[in-house]
Amino acid sequence: MSDDEKHKFLTNYFSALYKKNKSLLREKLLKYNSYWQKYESQIVTALQEAFGINLDDVFSDLVCYTSFCPVCPRYLDRNCFNNFYLESEKGALGTALHEIIHFVWFHVWHETFRDDYVEYETPHLKWILSEMVVEPIMRDDRLGGINPYYADKSCVYFYFYTMKIDGKSILDTLYKMLKSMPMCDFMKAGYKYCVEHEAEIRKHIEDSENTFG
Repeated sequence: MSDDEKHKFLTNYFSALYKKNKSLLREKLLKYNSYWQKYESQIVTALQEAFGINLDDVFSDLVCYTSFCPVCPRYLDRNCFNNFYLESEKGALGTALHEIIHFVWFHVWHETFRDDYVEYETPHLKWILSEMVVEPIMRDDRLGGINPYYADKSCVYFYFYTMKIDGKSILDTLYKMLKSMPMCDFMKAGYKYCVEHEAEIRKHIEDSENTFG
């Protein structure tokens, strides 16, 4: 099948899927927005305290798109991310929390380091750190308490939950660091820690992915 044929097939497939689920999508959007508004103030306050910044109007153009794709990517350059249309309101909020933490994290990170956005994507170590820190930040009950994925230990990649450095959970280590210093200092210290243990971190990820596919 040529690229043009694939494009035509996918266009026709998802056009039909959209028509079939148009009412459901509208219903989901209303439910997602209503559930988000219930917790918006709580989330913003928790993130402002965690990152030590005022978020008023910082992400006023941030958009969440409801998608047929179960993978939920985020796009830093476009201030948008996706969630899956079959998620519950709680699940959609959990996905949003994960992605919004990324946006705030990289906003503060870039303001601090002024480095290249390319390094914020896989397979760079800065991307790995950004994926790990979601869980320690989510330990604030105002965030983790409303995220079903946090409760199920699935708010970050599965291999971070079993990753240990010097016999200690890396997520616990990062949490202790996070609680002991301002966010910008934590970013520096956390990244330094990851650089020092990069080989172990990458080996654990590779071994886990090879084991579980």
